[in-house]
Amino acid sequence: MAHPCVILLSMKILAISDTHGKLNKVRDIWPKLKNIDLILHGGDYRDDGLRLEQELNVPVIAVRGNCDGGGSGDFETVDTEFGRILLVHGHVQGVSYSTDRLVYKALEEGCCAAVYGHTHVSANLLLDGSADAGRNTSQVRLINPGSLTLPRDGSGGSYAIIRTDADRLDASIVYYNTVMGRETVKSGTLRNLLNNSDRF
Repeated sequence: MAHPCVILLSMKILAISDTHGKLNKVRDIWPKLKNIDLILHGGDYRDDGLRLEQELNVPVIAVRGNCDGGGSGDFETVDTEFGRILLVHGHVQGVSYSTDRLVYKALEEGCCAAVYGHTHVSANLLLDGSADAGRNTSQVRLINPGSLTLPRDGSGGSYAIIRTDADRLDASIVYYNTVMGRETVKSGTLRNLLNNSDRF
């Protein structure tokens, strides 16, 4: 999926991951999103990204995950006006156990942020390193959009919105049920109510 390297003055990026062949929730949220310049798909399944690019008529950059047979060379970098973003699935970097190798990979590729998946749990972390010449050259934002299809955090699924301009890169995690106006009871909540109440 080759795309020309165009750096806009500002970008709004939709980040998704772990759709596993089911795109209905992406289709649900799409009409509610405005001015998306690019979609990043963090794997499992990469072909979902290709389908979305054709269907939504927006550039998509996607990588292979462990369910796609992805290996150590499956990553992309995206240039923004603030800096580069690394896109990986994360299984090779062992993100289920630690994000250390992901941070090292981002720094190795000269990236200020990394978008990844694999855990099916959202994350939005800014990790600080040492400062160099007044600018923190080892500061990396880690963004896991979670999974809209198979979330493992008790939510109805999630995605990330990344905004960049010359001075900043911001990311936010957005929950499907909030966007769709649905309330969520996270798994275990009802069980806890039953176990800790004499009313039932």
